[in-house]
Amino acid sequence: MNNINSRQIRSSDEEAPLLGGSAGRRSDSSRLGSRLSTHLNANVSKNWADLVLLGCYVITGLLDSSAVSIWGSFVSMQTGNTVYLGLGLIAPNESVRWIKALTSIAFFCLGSFFFARFHRYFGSAKRWVLVASYGLQLACIVLAAIIVTVDAKTEGLHWQVLVPLGAVAFQSSGQAVTSRVLKYNGLTSVVLTSNYCDLFSDPKIWSLSNIERNRRVAAPVLLLVGAMGGGLFAHSNIGMEGALWTAAGLKAVAVAAWILWKPEGQGE
Repeated sequence: MNNINSRQIRSSDEEAPLLGGSAGRRSDSSRLGSRLSTHLNANVSKNWADLVLLGCYVITGLLDSSAVSIWGSFVSMQTGNTVYLGLGLIAPNESVRWIKALTSIAFFCLGSFFFARFHRYFGSAKRWVLVASYGLQLACIVLAAIIVTVDAKTEGLHWQVLVPLGAVAFQSSGQAVTSRVLKYNGLTSVVLTSNYCDLFSDPKIWSLSNIERNRRVAAPVLLLVGAMGGGLFAHSNIGMEGALWTAAGLKAVAVAAWILWKPEGQGE
């Protein structure tokens, strides 16, 4: 009887998978999946998140300065486009700039409608929602860059102008919506007039520890840097193509930042 039991024990030991086998791998995979799910569904920390929003001012300056120089329309700052639209409605036959401005305004409004509801429905500050939002913004810029690279048009109402113009305007609204999501309402990255007003009317403008003042100073400086870069592209041989691909690279950095950003409550 003892011999039979010992043979059964040896047989079961020999049949047991090494290092836990598939069961161990399934357990490791399950733990990895659980950690990944927790990471993606966590709300990102709002601490220092303004750095990403401030970085978007460079993208705005880059795209707007090159677009208004080459296409004759802004892709982010809709105040200027509204002025172009008003002038065009008074004298519609003088140029087609007002139609481009209207296209930009329409797609910016459509993007605001979409991105706001996307964040509201799935979870405003969830990591995967921010990554998906900025990933879509990146895809819009890449689409525009591909179209311009393959067949660049600078004048008229060609689809090679209107589609990239609309795509870039659509993604610009996503940056503005993110500022609301993260409660940095002054960092929309698409307007500076209210920023200048708030900066110079701040009673603590000369305070050494005024974080809001620092943001209000950084925003126009970074947009100016981007605008200068866009101007250089507009006066070069690569033009809008170079501006769009550069903006795509910067937007990809923002996507990576949201992937790696620390979750809410960690180290706060």
